[in-house]
Amino acid sequence: MRITVPVGTRPEIIKLAGVVGALRAAGHTVRCIATGQHDDPRMAGDIFDELGCAPDAVWSLEGDEGRRVATLLGDAFDEMATHAPDAVLVLGDTYTAPLLALAARRHGVGVVHLEAGLRSFNERSMEETNRRLMAVLATLHLAPSELAASFLRAEGVAPDRIRVVGNPIVDAMVRSGVERVPVERRSGSLLTAHRATNVDDPARLREIVRLAASLGAEAGPVTFPLHPRTRLRLHRAGLLDRLASVPGVALCDPLGYGDMLARVSASRLVVTDSGGLQEEASYFGIPCVVLRSTTPRWELVQAGAAELAGMDADRALRAVRRLSASAEQRRIDGLACPYGDGHTAARVVDALADPLVAGLIRPAEPALGAAPFVAWTVDEQLPAELAS
Repeated sequence: MRITVPVGTRPEIIKLAGVVGALRAAGHTVRCIATGQHDDPRMAGDIFDELGCAPDAVWSLEGDEGRRVATLLGDAFDEMATHAPDAVLVLGDTYTAPLLALAARRHGVGVVHLEAGLRSFNERSMEETNRRLMAVLATLHLAPSELAASFLRAEGVAPDRIRVVGNPIVDAMVRSGVERVPVERRSGSLLTAHRATNVDDPARLREIVRLAASLGAEAGPVTFPLHPRTRLRLHRAGLLDRLASVPGVALCDPLGYGDMLARVSASRLVVTDSGGLQEEASYFGIPCVVLRSTTPRWELVQAGAAELAGMDADRALRAVRRLSASAEQRRIDGLACPYGDGHTAARVVDALADPLVAGLIRPAEPALGAAPFVAWTVDEQLPAELAS
């Protein structure tokens, strides 16, 4: 097959690099596109180099959010018209996924959604909106877990279009060679915050600074890699110098992927609003405090490996104290990671090699008069005055 794989952000590069390699090794022609959502070298270019997945095309997005979305959609339409792939494989929930999928469907191209079925049930989340759009736009849904697959089925996605393959983040961690640090040798905390809903809100931004100070005092030393957006917001709010002077807190630029994993593995706690870090912490058996009121990674909450704290420093600190207890550290270290065994890329290849699956990828018109829900009738769908 000729498969286009767009990647928009650092997590997408990390998760899809191995999938791109596996697809090419299996004989597929893969065109990898950097869509430009992350254009800072610290967030994108260096990761491409580190993971050995140089893009075949690099797009540029400029202006405010609306203009960037418009440019991305226009580039996606041009891409489909020019290269006419058999399928587009997208991951996750950034703008890259639904916009490339929309362009693909307009051109009759199949859409494979990897990391399908995650749900936070947060109506204000743009990522949740994108995930729900993908339930309609995708022709094949590759879910990371059975829970994610169950969400898709509950929304009416046909079961034969769903496969549980795991999450490619585990593949990336296995390939990295970074090993789990024994519980007794772990120390300190890793703190990150980058989501617009947190760092663009002045009150929440101040709460992040307050939380960092508390962590430095109670769960330090704290490593705090600053996302470019977070650094800019702190600077504009006059909080960057104050944060830099907090005892026990070390600010740094975004870390390389291997360095970041090593920091996760060596920490007693991860405190974050990042979805990917929740998964990485789970792989290494590290407790996680989630700076959100909800999460698409419910498996970790169910297992007690992660606790939701919202952007509330006091609540987060209570969670930190609970998860820092030696018994909890040992219990969570013993839990299995719910996101796979490091063979997700191979399962993606196997799924595309299955004739029954491959036959579902390209959109097709139904047979004359066919309908998926034969129990529906005209009378049930029309107002009474029209049905009569």
